Amino acid sequence: MSQENLDRWHQVVANKDMALLRELLDENVEFHSPTVWQPKKGRDITQYILKMVIDIFQDFEYQREWIDGENLALEFSARVDDKKVKGIDLIRWNDQGKIVHFEVMLRPINGLQLMLDKMTKNLQDAGFVPK
Repeated sequence: MSQENLDRWHQVVANKDMALLRELLDENVEFHSPTVWQPKKGRDITQYILKMVIDIFQDFEYQREWIDGENLALEFSARVDDKKVKGIDLIRWNDQGKIVHFEVMLRPINGLQLMLDKMTKNLQDAGFVPK
């Protein structure tokens, strides 16, 4: 994974740059969310979920990063309303500099539950999951 890819990812988060996010996501990216039991596949749903998360999280900040070849782990902290959360983004890139796998882990359970409630409502309102 190149430093340029990492820098571009940080640009997405810092600037809420959805056009750059779309550019970075592979068409067949697989997204694993701590709030959705089954992986979501495809650029559109992944972009929608990540935008939603970026909008829901407050005081978002990355603390540490680990790079292993094309794999990236980023530790973060944020708030969801009055709940503080910690998490890890696991991102895998392909040779073309596109994100092909994105997995999020989040704790503690009360912050995860609040995130689940907010995301479920947004996904239902958008028609991605049934009500």
